[in-house]
Amino acid sequence: LARPNGRLPARSSLPSHPPRPLPPRRPQHHRRGVQDRIWLLRQPERAPARVGGHRGVRPAGLHLARGQRLRGQQAPVPGVREGAHGGALEERAALLPGDRGGAAREVRAGQGQPGVRQAEGEVFVIGTWDDHDYGVNDAGKEYSGKVFSQRLLLDFLDEDEDSPRRKQAGVYASYMFGPEGKRVKVIMLDTRYHRDPLLSDGAILGDPQWQWLERELRGPQSEMTIIGSSIQVVSNLSATTGPLFYVESWARFPRERERLFRLIDSSKRNGVLFISGDVHFGEIARFDCGAQYPLYDITSSGLTQSVENSVPAVFQSVMRLLAWLTPTPMRVFSPNCRHKSCSYGQPNFGAIEIDWNAVPPRVKIELRDLHGNSVDGVEFPISELKPSNAHANKKEGHSFEAHCSLETELPWLVRYRLALLFFGTIAVFVIAVALLVIACCSATKLFTRKCKMA
Repeated sequence: LARPNGRLPARSSLPSHPPRPLPPRRPQHHRRGVQDRIWLLRQPERAPARVGGHRGVRPAGLHLARGQRLRGQQAPVPGVREGAHGGALEERAALLPGDRGGAAREVRAGQGQPGVRQAEGEVFVIGTWDDHDYGVNDAGKEYSGKVFSQRLLLDFLDEDEDSPRRKQAGVYASYMFGPEGKRVKVIMLDTRYHRDPLLSDGAILGDPQWQWLERELRGPQSEMTIIGSSIQVVSNLSATTGPLFYVESWARFPRERERLFRLIDSSKRNGVLFISGDVHFGEIARFDCGAQYPLYDITSSGLTQSVENSVPAVFQSVMRLLAWLTPTPMRVFSPNCRHKSCSYGQPNFGAIEIDWNAVPPRVKIELRDLHGNSVDGVEFPISELKPSNAHANKKEGHSFEAHCSLETELPWLVRYRLALLFFGTIAVFVIAVALLVIACCSATKLFTRKCKMA
């Protein structure tokens, strides 16, 4: 989204600025044919120089950053865990060249388009946080430093001082992009500030944010609506990796997730898809029984931290094998995936490309490696993300077709096969070691006996 000099977001929090002349448009032959481009980056300010195939520069478009933007800054901040946030604001600001937000400074009123803004820069960054920007691993509303953390994040994003985002409890926000007929609404949720403890099956968003989200979904329509969540919405990895390990997700709060799906369904809003992160690998998931059309969730995580890079290189193939063995009815499988599991554990980022010139207009969602090469992707007409009787009947019948059966509804042996494989391997290893010890003891006794007889 947001090609150079294209239409950029509008928010009620943005004050009006006097119009400023825009630089000349980039020649048409410099574009790639796809009108709008959104890049879903983890820690975009720390991305390598070569991303998207452009050495030394970042790709043009809108950068949606979901969490962990400040991780690795080691200067301590009073009241915040060391490593969660960085020292001086100037040092953090230097990490992102160009427009790292600056919505209030860089955006001016659109010409003849109510509720639409334009920007002069090629890159526009908006974001929300995840646990390590928030302050503590897997933290929720109990975190005592959340008010201070909110100020740090909004300072980093150059949020205007009089922005309502600074006055509310939480960093949720929404933006509208594009002219009429080609509008994309981006809703960034805050899944930390009001979230109850993980095992509570309580709240994630809190009542004020739920009311705000309902207004956003029932408000002015758009051809597409992208909902950004720092944690996965569709996938429930914990259901198939427990009791070995658990990760955060909306599925750990089933009542909240069902409420989210019901709200999307009842709002009759077209073109909703989710973006998420947190898990340090990439995947594309889909749920067909949450609304009257498929709900996609593209998880891109992360540019500087990934599951495969967290282990020695000799074990990376083992990680890929485990990913392939992990049962999931939600993940979208395709022959075009880099690995057979259709998950990607190396550094990655996500991309959403909308071709408004196609008939009908099409959207492509992808995971890409650090060189910009696709490692997984799905392409479909935008019209597929509209309520239909076929999907309504499928939802009511709950036919357990592909992408309609939850992980918790998998057969017991399938759901826990990773745990069975793990504990079975340990049992075999322990038995083998025990037999080896017994054999060695027996051989030693036999040898001692022979020596005495001799």
